[in-house]
Amino acid sequence: MIDFAWLWAGLVWPIPFIYRWLRRPHIQQSQPLTVTHLPAVASATIKPRHSRLGNAIGVLVWTLLIVALMRPQWLGEPIPAQNDAREMMIAVDLSGSMEIADMAINGQQVDRLTMLKHVMHDFIERRVGDRLGLILFADTAYVQAPMTFDRATVQKMLDETVLRLIGERTAIGDAIALTAKRFADRPQTNKILILVTDGQNTAGNVSPAQALELAKYYDVKIYTIGVGAEEIVVDGFFGQRRVNPSRDLDENMLRQLADETGGEYFRARSTEELERIYTELDTYEPVQGENQLRRPQTALYHWPLGLAWIMLALAILQTTRRNWRQHG
Repeated sequence: MIDFAWLWAGLVWPIPFIYRWLRRPHIQQSQPLTVTHLPAVASATIKPRHSRLGNAIGVLVWTLLIVALMRPQWLGEPIPAQNDAREMMIAVDLSGSMEIADMAINGQQVDRLTMLKHVMHDFIERRVGDRLGLILFADTAYVQAPMTFDRATVQKMLDETVLRLIGERTAIGDAIALTAKRFADRPQTNKILILVTDGQNTAGNVSPAQALELAKYYDVKIYTIGVGAEEIVVDGFFGQRRVNPSRDLDENMLRQLADETGGEYFRARSTEELERIYTELDTYEPVQGENQLRRPQTALYHWPLGLAWIMLALAILQTTRRNWRQHG
């Protein structure tokens, strides 16, 4: 089946004919040119000679050029195509404890949020064809980036986040409930939430238990990641001592959220562990999107364009040969 991508370009075709029709009264009113010094028998009106064949070739060449401009294409038989892209909402903890510098990047101590941004850059970059969204939570939760194929925008939004932007505490329940609400109108997706936190639920209007029921109702699969080292050395009044900076991490709650929704709980004690976790997440099954019918397209514009050039070249060659004969 032949189709035209730019069918509207056909409106250009009658322009030269309309122009010639509008110019005809002006040409008819012009005075004929006569040669007065010739004998009366030879005196005649000199009119331009128009070859009917030349006019026909000109119209045909113009028509072929317009057809090429309309971008003809051959549409093949419909082929079922399946969208295997995944949809993931990423929820990031911005509470005050995320500023603890118990992580390292290339040997340099950094806080947890900085490490998270560093690792997630590669994770987001690998999601070619996936739809990603970003939720930030502390005292409450809000959508920083809605579900989109624009990975660069999601990455930029994450890079621009700062600690204590929305408070000091941790509203894990609100983040899950907000995700469930976003997925509520998308029954055909896999509805994956990747929740990254370093603490326990200490704020918000929705408890983790209530949020879990919402997630199960809307079939949201939750992958929870608890970040933070288990031991660091700090300087005190009596010298150095070892402390656990992740003592507030509620692993039981995070594990329950993952287990009851079909997800999994991961523990990231270092940058390397978090990198391995995101690599492992890459292997989880993609969403089976709606079947779509796609028709293969083959461009045909080069055929009328090439024929127009051939006819134009032959017409120029014929005119040149005629002139040579007349002046020979």
